Amino acid sequence: MSPTPVSNSSPASGTDAASSSTTPNPSVSEDMFLQLLVAQIKNQDPLNPADGTQFLTQLAQFSQLEQSIDMSTDLGAIRTDLDHLVAQTQTATQTQ
Repeated sequence: MSPTPVSNSSPASGTDAASSSTTPNPSVSEDMFLQLLVAQIKNQDPLNPADGTQFLTQLAQFSQLEQSIDMSTDLGAIRTDLDHLVAQTQTATQTQ
């Protein structure tokens, strides 16, 4: 079954998503993944429904996506803190 296009009426589209996105790659987001999953469920053939294993696999992928986004956010915060620490250390050594 080929995926069907999802409408752009979601709150995650447009400037709102660009301003509130925490992902390093704006082409991948949690909302996009959920929109695709919901569209797939809505448009599946009722006489030939998708296998439950496929949905479990997709939910596991969604969980991995969330964990990757959280990890990326955490690493970004660590890098920012490390950059501040290095700058403070350099300033302290220059004033001595």
